[in-house]
Amino acid sequence: MTEKKIGWGFIGSGSIARHFATGLQAVPDAEPVAVWSPSPERRQRFAQAFAARAHDRCEDLVNAPEVDVVYVASPHSAHMENSLAALNAGKPVLCEKPFCINERQAREVVKTARARRLFLMEAMWTRFFPLMAKVREMTAGGMIGEVRMVAADFGFRAEFDPGSRLFDPGLGGGALLDVGVYLVSLSSMLLGPPTRIAAMAHVGPSGVDERCAFILGDDAGRFAICHAAVTTHTPQAATIMGSEGRIEIHPQWWRPAQMTVHAAGKPAQDYEYPPAGNGYNYEAAEVLRCLRAGEMESPIMPLDESLAIMKTMDNLRARWGLRYPME
Repeated sequence: MTEKKIGWGFIGSGSIARHFATGLQAVPDAEPVAVWSPSPERRQRFAQAFAARAHDRCEDLVNAPEVDVVYVASPHSAHMENSLAALNAGKPVLCEKPFCINERQAREVVKTARARRLFLMEAMWTRFFPLMAKVREMTAGGMIGEVRMVAADFGFRAEFDPGSRLFDPGLGGGALLDVGVYLVSLSSMLLGPPTRIAAMAHVGPSGVDERCAFILGDDAGRFAICHAAVTTHTPQAATIMGSEGRIEIHPQWWRPAQMTVHAAGKPAQDYEYPPAGNGYNYEAAEVLRCLRAGEMESPIMPLDESLAIMKTMDNLRARWGLRYPME
């Protein structure tokens, strides 16, 4: 893989898969080459849109010689099965968030990748934006002192449809797994895994959390206050508060392009990092960097952290009594 163009195989042909395939256009040495999804019509449309080959079976896609790496963009409930299919065929994997339905499933996927010495990464695209790299640099460098609190939200309003992936428990629906995972991941990036948790959720008629709120804290008194929703619009803002200032990421922190830094004793300073491409190109470029460097995981989104994030979400759902049919 050191010189050739990297061929991406897609499991899933929905909107996220199409966004990612579009993002590959900003990565000169990558291209979509194959797609499989359960719907023949959707995979054919995807194949025509991106000049890829549509396969009739998942098995055929993961074994196709032109596929160098597999992007899993299927519903949450299929992440484990699809990731294992690719890994067992000897293919590296980038799997959409949430990594799996629960920590148990995620551990099985990570165990397989490590045993087969194959690259694996959770597709938490937000982490790879240039602005988020700057946030990590600033907080590590003490620009706002010790990070003590984080406040963030991610919510939107979708019309209730018990058969959609957002509301169907059989597909891993609910606010936490769909958008709350962004919040748990942000807290993890800035504060590490929580040792103290408080949480509430509204579980709707289909049996999934339509909106939720939680606090993730540690023994040092640092905490993140978060809320997520799939039935309510929220500001989609994030503020990182330190002992010597704060960082405000706006207007949509999960695809970050602008922030304002308030450092003690200094005037507020605005930063802008307009993304190249549509933003999905950054995580794709990191996958290619790792593959060419022979790295089995990314230091920006390490596997042990993805497992810890899944454990935190398991803990939250347990507090709400929310279990999925496949658990």
